[in-house]
Amino acid sequence: MKQKIRFEKNIADNILTVLESAEVDPGVILPLHEEDYALDVISAACKEGFQAFLNVFRRRSFFPTRELSEKLFENATEFFADPESDKMVIEYNDVDTLPGEEDFSLEDDDVELDALLDEDGDTKEDEMKEIDSEDDTPRFTPEDTSEHEN
Repeated sequence: MKQKIRFEKNIADNILTVLESAEVDPGVILPLHEEDYALDVISAACKEGFQAFLNVFRRRSFFPTRELSEKLFENATEFFADPESDKMVIEYNDVDTLPGEEDFSLEDDDVELDALLDEDGDTKEDEMKEIDSEDDTPRFTPEDTSEHEN
């Protein structure tokens, strides 16, 4: 999923607003979440390091993955170092974090799927009769007042 995380500084009110939006359909971007942080607290956490930033940044309502958090930390460090910047947009695509198809290859000595399917694929007729021998018809008694009675 493609995401955009926007940081906006409000220096007068000492607030950092983080806006998360995502591409829900190709070309359709919707806002997902907005979170406010104390600007001085998050800025100080950036200076202390990634773990301090993570402890302040992650919340119950906004909990980015580790890969996204690392990218946010790297960009936030530069963002807070520049006093002139008041907005920053970070684009993230989680598909980039998934391994490519070239990483998944079946070798000849790997498990043969066809062999596993053929191993117990035939069910004997006696086994089928045993499975179907029970009557699966639901039974209701007059004392049963459930909605399924009607």
